[in-house]
Amino acid sequence: MEQLVNFIIRPPRAEYNPESDLLDEEFMLKGKWYQRKDIEVKNGRGDVLQCSHYVPLVSPEGKSLPCVIYCHGNSGCRADASEAAIILLPSNITVFTLDFSGSGLSGGEHVTLGWNEKDDLKAVVDYLRADGNVSLIGLWGRSMGAVTSLMYGAEDPSIAGMVLDSPFSDLVDLMLELVDTYKFRLPKFTVKFAIQFMRKSIQKKAKFDIADLNTIKVAKSCFVPVLFGHAIGDDFIRPHHSDRIFEAYMVSCVFFLVI
Repeated sequence: MEQLVNFIIRPPRAEYNPESDLLDEEFMLKGKWYQRKDIEVKNGRGDVLQCSHYVPLVSPEGKSLPCVIYCHGNSGCRADASEAAIILLPSNITVFTLDFSGSGLSGGEHVTLGWNEKDDLKAVVDYLRADGNVSLIGLWGRSMGAVTSLMYGAEDPSIAGMVLDSPFSDLVDLMLELVDTYKFRLPKFTVKFAIQFMRKSIQKKAKFDIADLNTIKVAKSCFVPVLFGHAIGDDFIRPHHSDRIFEAYMVSCVFFLVI
């Protein structure tokens, strides 16, 4: 059971070198120069978050640009945002990315699959709004990052839109599925008792309740436009999780499956 607890709150931390694993400090896309600005943002718990903002090398004079914040998944880091930056920058959309607390090079001991990460995201949004060089803010999240985006978006209706890639609908349900998928050695009749034990263990170690991570409930109070995506072959977070969130969502949204 301790193995599954650590699988949730202390997965392998991504290791990378910003100088070699992120986009260059200056780089060209489609004939235009861009730069990577590395930034430190402190969250409400005092953890220092390592962040990068990809922007044009020469900003349009007197014009703020929209920004998409890329939110990585479990065991991920800000290096995962490179593909999003390459897609969005030529459309004059800047890309901000971070290592959530407990992930990558940021401070913090535990991963909380969206609970604390939501507050990390708030710290980043507050930073961007105080900076004054960003117009609209959108969110693009993968897995844990998708859950984080949805939870934050429900609290901040000024977010312009979200891309949610493979979110889970309920953490307790996901844990029950993972016990089966990854063949943790638990007799079937003890699984629910084991989940309750793990719930208490996670509360003690990481200070959050897995029962509170239910994005179906969150979706019912979220009004930010959203695009859902999920891979049919995803055996970690299965596609029916996105189905359930999609059905509960309050506003117009689009859902697609990737083979």
